[in-house]
Amino acid sequence: MDIDPDAWFAVLTAAHAHDRPGGPAPERAAETGRLRIPALHSRAVPVTLPAPDGATGYAGVALLRLHDTAENAGTAFLDTLTVHPAHRGRGAGRALWDMVRARLAAEGRSSVSALVGKGGAGERFAVAQGAECALPLVASVQEVRTAPAPASGVPLPAGYRFATWSGVVPDAHAAAHARAHDAMEDAPTGDLDEQHDPWDAERIRAAARVILDRGGVLLTVAALAESDGAVAGYTELVLPTPASVRALQYDTVVVPAHRGHGLGRAVKLRMLEYLRDGRPGVREIVTTVADENAPMRAVNEALGYRAESSLGLYQVRL
Repeated sequence: MDIDPDAWFAVLTAAHAHDRPGGPAPERAAETGRLRIPALHSRAVPVTLPAPDGATGYAGVALLRLHDTAENAGTAFLDTLTVHPAHRGRGAGRALWDMVRARLAAEGRSSVSALVGKGGAGERFAVAQGAECALPLVASVQEVRTAPAPASGVPLPAGYRFATWSGVVPDAHAAAHARAHDAMEDAPTGDLDEQHDPWDAERIRAAARVILDRGGVLLTVAALAESDGAVAGYTELVLPTPASVRALQYDTVVVPAHRGHGLGRAVKLRMLEYLRDGRPGVREIVTTVADENAPMRAVNEALGYRAESSLGLYQVRL
């Protein structure tokens, strides 16, 4: 399908201005990157609903991500389903969903999930299509300039040292970083059908390349065990574009054998130093954490994160 990126972006910007006028606006380069380059281990399927009566542009757009690993061959993720405000209330959303559902059926998918804001029109629409909240989340924001900054540098327990990098993981840390990623297997997933995909060094590199190929920036801070060089914990931030003022928190992980030493807090504090020194244009970090992930929520609260909104990963079983 040929997609008009200008028309696609026009729907997103109009919807944002109508629904979230106070929040950061969509970034054209980032949205274009998502259209061009699928997420790792998935196929991207854009779906468009033409504007009625011969008008130019789209009435609505959707971006479906079809997982292509054996573990998740039966499910999918709906990255976007947005209707232009000028075309709402006329069945455009339902028509768009019917197109998405038809593609899911053709691909033999038994479920699809989406990130949905609670308490608004998006949640009401999702529930009307049979979706149930499989994992409640809270979105929180940290102000980089006012976040805690230890006067004498970030404390790190004896036996550990920091490593920082931008982009693809250095070869010296790739295998250890992959093993640390697998520690995410015990992260809360609620009732989602999507299963954990094992990580290896090549998958770590490929995931980073997706971000870079889309035009983004990937920043990583790790705590390494001095005894064997293992990645004991790490945190990752993504800037959708080099000029982004809001960074997206990706994983923050502490490997089970190294928990209880404050490493989660330490790598996050070190990341703040990294941003202040090397990325002074970044003003905020936004993160989503499962309601039931009490340890990470406590770390974020201690670092000055403020709750911004309640979200949920909603799932429709087809």
